[in-house]
Amino acid sequence: MIQASLNDTKRIEGISPLFAKAFEYVKNTDFSKMEDGRHDIEGDNLYANIQTLNGKNIQDASIEIHKKYIDIQIPLLGVEQIGWKPTCDLLEEASPYNEEEDIAFYIDKPTSVCRIYPGQFVIFFPEDGHAPGIGEGMIRKIVLKVKI
Repeated sequence: MIQASLNDTKRIEGISPLFAKAFEYVKNTDFSKMEDGRHDIEGDNLYANIQTLNGKNIQDASIEIHKKYIDIQIPLLGVEQIGWKPTCDLLEEASPYNEEEDIAFYIDKPTSVCRIYPGQFVIFFPEDGHAPGIGEGMIRKIVLKVKI
């Protein structure tokens, strides 16, 4: 997991050419005019999901994992908290891995929680179980999906 400011992406962009394209897209797009849903950047290799949701309590947040994609999550409106627990420590599967949707859910509770503000981002690798959507009120966010 990586958490940082959108002003400090240069070092992280070097991890993958798709990271550079993802951050360029974020920095040059007016999301206020975009509808929720999937927006292709480079087809299935890199795309953005824009989501608007009501924040939930930590008790109601499910840990999820992905095997084919890295998540870059960026709040646009509201403060989001995201729980974290290493994938290797997850024990209780709530639903088995769905290969088509690249997701599995776990009953486990997070071992830590990070708070993400607009202008910041967090990156979750397959090794990072994460429980998004924790917060109060409405949260609008971008989830960039970067194919591994």
